[in-house]
Amino acid sequence: MQSHREVRQLAAWLDGLYSELTKNFSHFEFVLVNNGCDSASIEDAIQPLSEDLRKNIFLLNLSTPVNRDNAILAGLDRANGDYTVVFEFDFVEKPALVTQMWETAQTGKDIVYLRAKERRLSPAQRLLYRIFYFILSRYSHLRIDPWAHQTRLISRRALNSLLRLRENSRYLKANYALVGYSTASIPVKEPLQPDQATSFGEQFRSALVVVTSFTTFLRSLLLWIFLFSVLVAVAAIFNAVKVKLTNVDIFGEHVESLSGWAFLVVLMSVFFALTCLILYVMSIYLSNIYSEIKNRPLYIIESVRRF
Repeated sequence: MQSHREVRQLAAWLDGLYSELTKNFSHFEFVLVNNGCDSASIEDAIQPLSEDLRKNIFLLNLSTPVNRDNAILAGLDRANGDYTVVFEFDFVEKPALVTQMWETAQTGKDIVYLRAKERRLSPAQRLLYRIFYFILSRYSHLRIDPWAHQTRLISRRALNSLLRLRENSRYLKANYALVGYSTASIPVKEPLQPDQATSFGEQFRSALVVVTSFTTFLRSLLLWIFLFSVLVAVAAIFNAVKVKLTNVDIFGEHVESLSGWAFLVVLMSVFFALTCLILYVMSIYLSNIYSEIKNRPLYIIESVRRF
């Protein structure tokens, strides 16, 4: 919880989920993460609830607000059931979705998420998201659904693998894709809503962190810059030599050749291309070092079967 709107909806959210869970499950608990809200207001919303409901609630108060993904991670660290559900307040009137996700999981799926059909964003945010997901799909091996809600059900073994990825630059949707496991989606009408607590500047900075952490986009960009610099250097050298010999540049215009001008152009073009080459080589080394210090598991075993 990180907004007053969510605190106001908390009682109805808990009541609806409790009624749904008691019909289908014998053991469950609610892990609430207080991410910057007034703890007294949360306790006031919980106290009027029935004792049977309240004894299943575990409230985790964070000392300082963090981004939404890290707040969700705090709750996932505390979860200890066979299945864990991250349930957004956008679906406060649809608690039956928990049972629907669980039934889908019984078909052999370890991760089940809700999939939207649209995203309600400003034009600037919509452009940022399009570029962001294009880079993720083009420059990484991860298959991330851009229409996925945060709400999802995760099996115990998938959650254990997810919690092994202890990264500071955490982007849960990428981590879900990174751990793999059999995944399914359930379409819903509710659109994806922008996070009101996060400004556009913060979203942009977060996008840069994710792009550098999960893709090879910047390394590929430096390669194209190097190739472009070589083309520019070749064109500049050819033009300098042509002017030196004919006093006519590559555009057909008459140019008076100056003493030493051709030598300087050739020298600057060569060093420009070499500088871009060195930057590209350094980016490869930095990318390899960055991948090593993350200490991601080399593989994740989904299951073992003996015959």
